[in-house]
Amino acid sequence: MAAEKFLEPVKNALGITGDYQDETIWGYIQEVVDYLEDAGVGASCITPGIVARGVSDLWNYASGDARFSVYFMQRAIQLAYKSRLDNDSGFAPGKSKAESSISREG
Repeated sequence: MAAEKFLEPVKNALGITGDYQDETIWGYIQEVVDYLEDAGVGASCITPGIVARGVSDLWNYASGDARFSVYFMQRAIQLAYKSRLDNDSGFAPGKSKAESSISREG
């Protein structure tokens, strides 16, 4: 799991100091990273920024009201799509897979 490297960057992004909330934040980080991995986001696309956004979304003390924001969900979809495209051999950004695999001479 890629979650180990995110505690300090997420705390910095959210402006959290000290270690009092580390266990809670760590639980949210694990949940967000698991969600992204299960959605098909490759480890190289899981950044402290998207993890911090997800943790912020879950950091909600209203009972039963924790949910991911529209932004987080849209970004997760983008990253899953990007991960899939990055894993396709011959893919060139800005071109369809068919265009990327065609060699044009001329």
